[in-house]
Amino acid sequence: MVTGTPLFHNRMEAGLLVARQLLEYAGRSDVVVVALPRGGVPVGYSIALTLQLPLDILLVRKLGLPGHEERAMGAIASGGLCELQTDLIEMLGVTPAMVQATIEKEGQELARRESLYRAQRPALQLHDHIVILVDDGLATGATMHVAVQAVRRQEPARIVIAVPVASPEAYRDLGAEADRIVSLFIPQPFYAVGLWYRDFAQTSDEEVMQLLQEAELAER
Repeated sequence: MVTGTPLFHNRMEAGLLVARQLLEYAGRSDVVVVALPRGGVPVGYSIALTLQLPLDILLVRKLGLPGHEERAMGAIASGGLCELQTDLIEMLGVTPAMVQATIEKEGQELARRESLYRAQRPALQLHDHIVILVDDGLATGATMHVAVQAVRRQEPARIVIAVPVASPEAYRDLGAEADRIVSLFIPQPFYAVGLWYRDFAQTSDEEVMQLLQEAELAER
């Protein structure tokens, strides 16, 4: 394979291909698909419909360093999980007040998106279930790492990470955290998730809401 050649047309097609590797979970009442918005939702939608499983979401928000927001000092997730890189925070002299202000700001955005996407639909039960955690790809794996920790709090039976493409480092690290990890491709060199898609346009809030609604209707 030529490095950088797209592997997938779009996220929906990628989800269909991932679903073929998860056929043993099809139609089971103890399995749920949980996608990471926004890009993971079209992938999760295809998986959920193909395997006839319910679809839910789990939101993760990066906590950017004040003044250097592109660099993460931690993350928060649905359910109240907050993970901080305390060594980095101390090394850069970020004050507790600055950390708390960032947590509150991102917490408000997380709550806004959660309310918008769910449209009053309750979260699915994860306790004692097999949870298939889905995103459109893994670069550093930092977001998925936080998602795994958030799901672990609910004591699932197993956590299965399922993605179309992953960097070798993320695949290795998250493989040690989850009970199983499925990635169709693990390119080396990896570069970035978007390079492996022909169409990697940003998933909109409207698309997320539409896909979640359609998935719920398909379950009825």
